[in-house]
Amino acid sequence: MIKVLVQSIREYKKPSILAPVLVTGEVVMECIIPLLIANLVNQIKAGCGMDVILRYGLILVVMAALSLTFGALAGKACATASCGFARNLRKDMFYRIQGYSFENIDKFAVSSLVTRLTTDVTNVQLAYMMIVRTAIRCPLMLVFAFAMAFYMGGRMAAIFLLVIPVLGIGLALVIHKTMPLFRRVFKKYDALNNSVQENIKAMRVVKAYVREDYEKQKFNKAAEDVQADFTRAERILAINNPLMQFCVYAVMVFVMSFGSYLVITTQGLELDVGQMSAMLTYSFQILMSLMMLSMVFVMITMATESAQRIVEVLTEESALQSPADAIQEVKDGSIDFEHVNFKYSKKAERRALADVDLHIKSGEVIGVIGGTGSSKSTLVQLIPRLYDVTEGCVKVGGVDVRNYDLEALRNQVAVVLQKNVLFSGTIKENLRWGNKEATDAEMEEACRLAQADEFIRQFPNGYDTYIEQGGTNVSGGQKQRLCIARALLKKPKILILDGSTSAVDTRTDALIRQGFRQFIPETTKIIIAQRIASVQDADRIVVMDGGRIDAVGTHEELLRSNEIYREVYTSQNKGDDDDVQ
Repeated sequence: MIKVLVQSIREYKKPSILAPVLVTGEVVMECIIPLLIANLVNQIKAGCGMDVILRYGLILVVMAALSLTFGALAGKACATASCGFARNLRKDMFYRIQGYSFENIDKFAVSSLVTRLTTDVTNVQLAYMMIVRTAIRCPLMLVFAFAMAFYMGGRMAAIFLLVIPVLGIGLALVIHKTMPLFRRVFKKYDALNNSVQENIKAMRVVKAYVREDYEKQKFNKAAEDVQADFTRAERILAINNPLMQFCVYAVMVFVMSFGSYLVITTQGLELDVGQMSAMLTYSFQILMSLMMLSMVFVMITMATESAQRIVEVLTEESALQSPADAIQEVKDGSIDFEHVNFKYSKKAERRALADVDLHIKSGEVIGVIGGTGSSKSTLVQLIPRLYDVTEGCVKVGGVDVRNYDLEALRNQVAVVLQKNVLFSGTIKENLRWGNKEATDAEMEEACRLAQADEFIRQFPNGYDTYIEQGGTNVSGGQKQRLCIARALLKKPKILILDGSTSAVDTRTDALIRQGFRQFIPETTKIIIAQRIASVQDADRIVVMDGGRIDAVGTHEELLRSNEIYREVYTSQNKGDDDDVQ
């Protein structure tokens, strides 16, 4: 785990090393100051002059200033190192997620990935900040103060040998009890984030069905689960503080009582006033170091589970990889499904696709129709290799898709989904997702083909109109047309429209298809639709049923020979007749 996390330090190695070095200087200064004060007290007791007092005073001021300087610089280096480390962690995780296949995303769940990128990284950042400063400072302070205490107090310093094991055992028990709770609580954080994400995403549905109270109850339950586990963990961690306080006061009482006794009974021969004051200071330093060290352990305990979750993301290999000698060029838009079987999971009992054998020529217009759950979308997701087949193979341009470089293949396959996504930014910025080098003329041409140019020009700012996040300030039909235009700018060899004209009227739908035939005749076009009207002029129509191809043919052929197609056509036309009446 540590080996993986260390790789994200990178350019912040220098401040990460500098912070402990500066902390060492701070600790040395703090440990020498009590020794000088003890000597000064003894000098005053012996009747020294003002020159000695001023000399000691000047030295103490310089050492205090050095300690302050070392501490300030260490704090700055520590902040730079920890914040930079957290930045790199988020960056590395995000980049890793970008390379994930749908299978990897499904494994983690979106809400869990969000928690890992935010809460978990923050926990690791705080732990790292403590490690590079406090976790270095405390052991050093313990060692130096312990050595100085023995030097100054002799046998009296043995009290620390009794206190340290008590604190160590107590701390070990606390960590043992809290680790399982923290492991469990982060999984519940995922559930809490999932509740929030789902609610916000479906806010319109929640309000339409007046389900706000139900959503509140669901959120409260998730929040209470997190609270309950955190409360249990905090109760156990709270034991640490009184244990520390007990040890601190026990040592202070011992040092003051036994020290005063030695000063009085030995008349300063075994222990004088200066040594006793130094012992009190070192006692305080040792116990404060132990207290801070316990806080570090608590933070590390909590961060360990977060670190494990981060490492899971960083070490997860994408289920889809480009081969070593990947093919970089797609010859044409021909597609061949050769006895394809597919399951979304190895554990799944049912096949999503079964024995699919289909051959599409480059430039053909193929319609795909079928009932809900007939695996229409699953079929086309295998073309850009969003998933890999379980058995058989899918070929594009005569080459198995698994032999292509993923980026090269996907650059030649444009997919427009029914649930279209627009990003916050201008219309131009959204269109350039298809081609970042696209000129204004190319964007306008793509929008004319997608029947989007007309409504864009009606906006006051035209192509510079700002699109809100998720495209909430445009209609469903406008959103679909903008997404089609964005796909066209890729100039792909294969264009897949997966229910992407469902929100436009039949006239606009027909104009879009007519534009495709005229302006991109060499591009293979696959149109998935529920409306027969959207596919009836296709070169061939594929009828899907239960993950299998039920029939393939033209509109007229299927009307004569296929019962499923005829039934859908009849029901849709009957519905139109009823509307007219």
